[in-house]
Amino acid sequence: MYYVQLIFQFQYIMEIGIGMFGDLSFNPDTKEFQPAGERLHQIIEQIKLADELEIDLISLGEHHRPDYSISSTEIVLAALATVTKRIKLASGVTVLSSADPVKVYQDYATIDLISNGRAEIIAGRGSFIESFPLYGYNLKDYNSLFEEKIELLHKINNENPVTWSGKHRAALQNQPVYPQADRPIPIWIAVGGTPESVHRAARLGLPLIVAIIGGQPKQFKPLIEFYKEEYIAFGHDPEKMQIGVHSHTFVADNREKLIENYFPVYAAQMDRVGASRGWAPYAKQQFLHGIDPEGALYMGEPNYVAEKIIQTIEMFKISRYVAHIDIGAPSHKDMMRCIELLGTKVIPQVRSAFV
Repeated sequence: MYYVQLIFQFQYIMEIGIGMFGDLSFNPDTKEFQPAGERLHQIIEQIKLADELEIDLISLGEHHRPDYSISSTEIVLAALATVTKRIKLASGVTVLSSADPVKVYQDYATIDLISNGRAEIIAGRGSFIESFPLYGYNLKDYNSLFEEKIELLHKINNENPVTWSGKHRAALQNQPVYPQADRPIPIWIAVGGTPESVHRAARLGLPLIVAIIGGQPKQFKPLIEFYKEEYIAFGHDPEKMQIGVHSHTFVADNREKLIENYFPVYAAQMDRVGASRGWAPYAKQQFLHGIDPEGALYMGEPNYVAEKIIQTIEMFKISRYVAHIDIGAPSHKDMMRCIELLGTKVIPQVRSAFV
C-alpha cells in the first residue's frame, strides 16, 4: 500500500479545473442551435473569469456535431492563451485515433510557447465517432489507431529528431519536428472504464484521468487501483504518478434552482446524444439519483459540491478533479455564476481540507 500513502501525502498539489465541450443552446421555437461564434465568445469570457479566480485548468473537448461549437480545440486554446495568465490550457479530449500525432504535437507546442508553458494534451479514443469518416479513417481500426498514435506522440514529446515506423502512418527517419516546446508537454490519457486503456497509460507512465459520468464513483475504485499497481509494476516513479477524475458538475445557489433551471437543458442534451445510441429518454429521477451523495453528478450548492469532491479525492487519492460544467448549454449568466461559485466557494473549501 506504499503507493496509496504516497499519493495522499502529495495532496497539497491538488488541482481543480473546469471542462467544456462548447455545447450550443437549442431554441425549440425556431428549431435552431445558438450561433457557434456567440458561444465561442462566451467561452472566452468565462475562462477569463476562471483565470482571475485562480481555477487551475480549462479542458476543452473536440466534437464534430451540430450541437457543439468546438471542433478545433487547438484554435480556441490558442485564443485563450492570449487573454489569460495562469490557467492551464488542455484538450479534453484530443481524439487521437483520427488525428496526426505530429500535427497535434506542433499545435500544442505552439500553444505552450504562446502561453509560457501552460499547454497540456489529454488524449483519448473519444466516445463519438464523427471524426473518423470526416478525416478518412476506418472505424474498424479504432483501437489500433490509438495504440500506434499515442506511442508516436509520446516519442515526439520526448525525442527530437524522431525515428519511428508503424502501420497506419508513413515512417519518420531522423525527422525533426518544429516548433519544439521548451519542455515535454504533459500528456494525460483519458479513459472511460476499459482496463486495456488503463494498462496502456500505466505502461507508458502517463497520467490518467477517468471520466465518471454515470453510476456511482465508488464503482471506479478497482480501475484506479489497477492503474496504481500497473504503474509501479512497470517501474515508474510513484512520486510522479498523477490521477484525475472528470465528472459532470454544476454549482448553483441552491438545489431547487439547480433542478428548476439546469435539469431541463441537461436532460435535453442527454437525449440528443442518446437518440443516436438507443438510450431511453433521460428521466428526472435519474438526475435526482445522480446528484445524491452517492451519485456521479457533482451538482448543487457550493458546500455540498465541495464535500462531494473532497470525498472523491479521499476515496481515490487523486491529484486532479475536472468539473465539466456546460452540458446542455446553460445560460451564459448561469455559467458565469457557476464559475464564480467554484472559484470563490467550492475550490477554497476543497483546498483547505488538504492543507
